[in-house]
Amino acid sequence: MKGVKYDAGKPRWSLLPWDVMDWVVRVLTVGAIKYSDDNWKKVPDAKDRYESALMRHIRNHKKGIWLDEGEGGTNCPSLANALVCLIFWFWLELKERKLTDDELH
Repeated sequence: MKGVKYDAGKPRWSLLPWDVMDWVVRVLTVGAIKYSDDNWKKVPDAKDRYESALMRHIRNHKKGIWLDEGEGGTNCPSLANALVCLIFWFWLELKERKLTDDELH
């Protein structure tokens, strides 16, 4: 007898590139240690600031700066920092639009 699993049409989490997500989690962890857990949710003018930070990290990457080093840096790849900024920006956008999980599908 074969097993049955009704998961057609459901999100396929197995498609996520976990090596990339490891870097995202490292950036988040550095930020939590530096500022506090979920501090990013309390930043004034957060959407504008994370958009600017996203573009700075992308620009650094385009300039050949692989790691976010130096004072205040995460020592993680610039693109990993950019992804975190984009995640924050997207989260803030969803919150502003008051979209529920069901409305996203």
